[in-house]
Amino acid sequence: MKKIAIIGAGTMGHSIGLSAAWSGQSVKIFGVDARDLETAQKGFEAKLRLMAANGLISDEQVKEIAERVVFTNSLEEAVKEAEFIIEAVPENMELKHNIYRQLEGLAANDIIIASNSSGLMPTALAEGMKHPERFVLTHFWNPAHLVPLVEIVGGEKTDEKTLQQTKTLIEQMKKQAVLLNKELPGFIGNRLQFAMFREAQALLDAGVATKEDIDAAVTYGIGRRLPVTGPLQTADLGGLDIFHAISDYLFEDLSTDQKPGPTLSSLLEKGELGTKTGSGFYQWPQAQSEAVQGKREEALIHFLKQDMEKQ
Repeated sequence: MKKIAIIGAGTMGHSIGLSAAWSGQSVKIFGVDARDLETAQKGFEAKLRLMAANGLISDEQVKEIAERVVFTNSLEEAVKEAEFIIEAVPENMELKHNIYRQLEGLAANDIIIASNSSGLMPTALAEGMKHPERFVLTHFWNPAHLVPLVEIVGGEKTDEKTLQQTKTLIEQMKKQAVLLNKELPGFIGNRLQFAMFREAQALLDAGVATKEDIDAAVTYGIGRRLPVTGPLQTADLGGLDIFHAISDYLFEDLSTDQKPGPTLSSLLEKGELGTKTGSGFYQWPQAQSEAVQGKREEALIHFLKQDMEKQ
């Protein structure tokens, strides 16, 4: 069992803390004030109830997991005795650098400091640190307690020991660790996700099909295969000669847009940001939003149960 400090009590922070506690780790979650912590605790407890209701954990485990977690608004208290630190504050470089300066003043020099950034580069994040060799990026995917993937990315000065110790901890948390050999924007998951998103925008902007049919082509087509076979394994199964031939004529016709498409840009200008504002590509009345998000959680829980059966 390790003692883990989570710096940041937002959605990702308390979800990562839940994942760690579920795997038997002792966790302290830092929030900036009482209101921040109250919101985090409510979210944490709601997630535990959902997991129990869906058979992921027992009522006894709910109690055990909750007992492993302490919420605090004292950074010093959160870091005290911590053996691994995960920063999960908003994606602001200046804010993160300020946090790291404080952490280096509180934590021993050999304690790994990890960031949950989804896009900032680890070399840039570690700039100015006294011990950048112990800094690493651990990108958990939302919702962190239900999605197994964690991308591990080192910076220019991250040492191999830090990478391997981080990988070991992530695997102890029963997550699927993916270790990148080099840092690059978007890492792996977001590069693949946004390559598809770019093509989906291009299809919509060109009037090739409705938004509903573009989404359906994924959810009822390739999306059904992806939980079992990734893109490279899918190519092997389909035949590399076939995939090479299709790539040869199709790649030149795919979107190479370097900026977001006109439809997306127009929605942004109008303040239509998706579920958070009630409209985006689709209309999102609260009942519809809750129904779709609930359906997605059910699917994630289904796959997580399958993963647990394999362990």
